[in-house]
Amino acid sequence: MPVPARLPSWAWTTGLTVGAIAAVTVLAVQADQGPHPTASSAKPSNSVSAQPKPTASAPARVPDGSGTGRRIVYSLGEKRVWMVDASEATRRTFTVWPGTVDPALGTYTISSRNEATTGSDGVQIEHIMYFAAQDGVSVAFSNAVDGSSPPPAASGGKTGGVRMKKADGSALWAFGTVGTTVAVVR
Repeated sequence: MPVPARLPSWAWTTGLTVGAIAAVTVLAVQADQGPHPTASSAKPSNSVSAQPKPTASAPARVPDGSGTGRRIVYSLGEKRVWMVDASEATRRTFTVWPGTVDPALGTYTISSRNEATTGSDGVQIEHIMYFAAQDGVSVAFSNAVDGSSPPPAASGGKTGGVRMKKADGSALWAFGTVGTTVAVVR
């Protein structure tokens, strides 16, 4: 029987290093996945929970009757906006906080945009996109500059601001250029 060739010392060191790295990687992956139940900790439950845990809900579907093509859909009843691309795919949807004046149901276009100003309620706002007027009040999408997302404060007056979270406001600003269709639905 032939005698196996002796490996140089650097080969042993390299092999040990690779083995150690592999072992540490496996342990790190296991640790990242959280604790694993053991025979003593994994006990079957004999009771059924009276309140099932909520499951992640599917994204809200674009309302029927909101038109076709690239558009912004604003549902008054759901207090929600959808950004729909030309292929009818929803690019983003989010909830909003409407002011005291709602636009009439129908189809509009974004008529003008203003990067930043002070809202009629005194809040510094940005990404303002005007698309309708109702009862002498301009209706526009916007978000608070400081990132807060309160509904526009009425203080007895009429407000047409449709407020949203800052990230949603930035996304809508990028999507909704002058001339973009806005469908207002129930």
